[in-house]
Amino acid sequence: MGARMTIRPTARPESAVASRPRGAAVCLALALLSGCVLGPDYQRPPVDIPETWRAEPTAPAEIANTEWWRTLGDPDLDRLIGLALEANKDLQLAVWRIAEYDARLQISRSALAPQIGYTALAERQRFSQERPTGGGGLQSGVGPIINNFAIGGLLSWEVDLWGKVQRANEAALAELLSKEDARRGVMLTVVTDVAANYVQLLELDQALWFARQALAKRIEAFELAQAKYRGGSTTKLFVEQTRAAVEVARSDVPLIERDIAVVESALSALLGRNPGPIKRRKIDLLKIPELPDGVPADVLSRRPDVLAAEQNLIAANARIGVAKTQYFPTLSLAAALGLASDNVRWLFAETARTGLLGAGLTGPIFSGGRIEGDIRQAEAIQKQMTVRYEQAVQTAVREVDDALVTRAKAGEREAAIDQQVAAHQEVSQLARVRYEGGQANYMEVIDADLAVFASQGRQAQGRRDTLLAAISVFKAMGGGWMVEYDKSRMPAMPSADAAQALLASEPKAQQ
Repeated sequence: MGARMTIRPTARPESAVASRPRGAAVCLALALLSGCVLGPDYQRPPVDIPETWRAEPTAPAEIANTEWWRTLGDPDLDRLIGLALEANKDLQLAVWRIAEYDARLQISRSALAPQIGYTALAERQRFSQERPTGGGGLQSGVGPIINNFAIGGLLSWEVDLWGKVQRANEAALAELLSKEDARRGVMLTVVTDVAANYVQLLELDQALWFARQALAKRIEAFELAQAKYRGGSTTKLFVEQTRAAVEVARSDVPLIERDIAVVESALSALLGRNPGPIKRRKIDLLKIPELPDGVPADVLSRRPDVLAAEQNLIAANARIGVAKTQYFPTLSLAAALGLASDNVRWLFAETARTGLLGAGLTGPIFSGGRIEGDIRQAEAIQKQMTVRYEQAVQTAVREVDDALVTRAKAGEREAAIDQQVAAHQEVSQLARVRYEGGQANYMEVIDADLAVFASQGRQAQGRRDTLLAAISVFKAMGGGWMVEYDKSRMPAMPSADAAQALLASEPKAQQ
């Protein structure tokens, strides 16, 4: 998935908290020279991952990092996926969510820089002449109306002595990367959902064709039964039985047509547009893709949900450091320079100059347990994120393993159905030969043809299941194609590479 954020280890002791005043004193002495960053540095927690899959691909191919759907060989599907990646509403929401967290990171980073502003004032105030002098009222010999004009600049800066801002930036950056990985997870879901719905739509087209062919054969059998009844060679019961079979076959058609409309609507929603017809080909023209290779450990770098879970863990880990800085004093610098006068004519005179330069040091003495509670809360959240990361890894491994097994068994089933179709076709040919030779009636030919249609319908279902299983493997394994897509189509989107460069340029704690 491209470059990931790495928190560089340092020699900073985690134990530099208020409970150890000696360490705090050392940290305070060194702060002005080198800076002191509190809190634990991130380390990826160990996870139990199997060494191999239960069902290894028989013909492995490194295609997880490519646009794998193109290997199906269907230009219509390629076009639909391209449209979905551009117009899907969930993806658009994910893009704006990234923009939100990119802005949050910008806000967090601004705390490292001095805040510079300005002020401008013009006021006219009337004082009471009945208030005693010295009590906030008028001084002797001064009129009741006072003018006040002032302009000036302001500067304030909170020095990041303990790495509070640095840890906050670390957390904000990890949250941004988490949202980016979440968006890529949406991309993966959108692509696989479009491909899966498209395959299902093609299978339904085949099912509709076979249902109509079966209906035509049932009608033909009914007409033949009526002719035989009129000739006295069959019973009324048989005629009604064939008519009932016609109506059963007729009732199948609208159900399939309904399912086609529903899947077309689902595809249209994925494309970000209103329901409508979908241009498509036939399912037997789709190629079965080769499966991506890899080992279970690859889910740590391929799966967007795993990557997002790890970034959430990194952010929670950094928040512990932010909470621990509350034990220590805050150093703030302030400066102001301006001009002030009670008459606008003298506002720019040399004697109208004003100025302020100061430094403030504030720190806690007693908080009633609030700081300890904040730290405990941050540590508890970090433990939750650790468990969620471990869950994400386990889920990813299970889904890939299940998808590979499903793909293998779907291929075996499809091969068996192919043999079944061949056998029914042979039966149909033999029945026709027997009929032409006068050894069988035409009803046997119709029954044999119906059996062929039924087996061919199952054959289309088997191919659908094989394709869907292959698609589920690509979804479960993730892949780097999303990173490449971002680089080629969305250069302005915040990426892991850009975030890594951002981290490298991050200003350190106050030198």
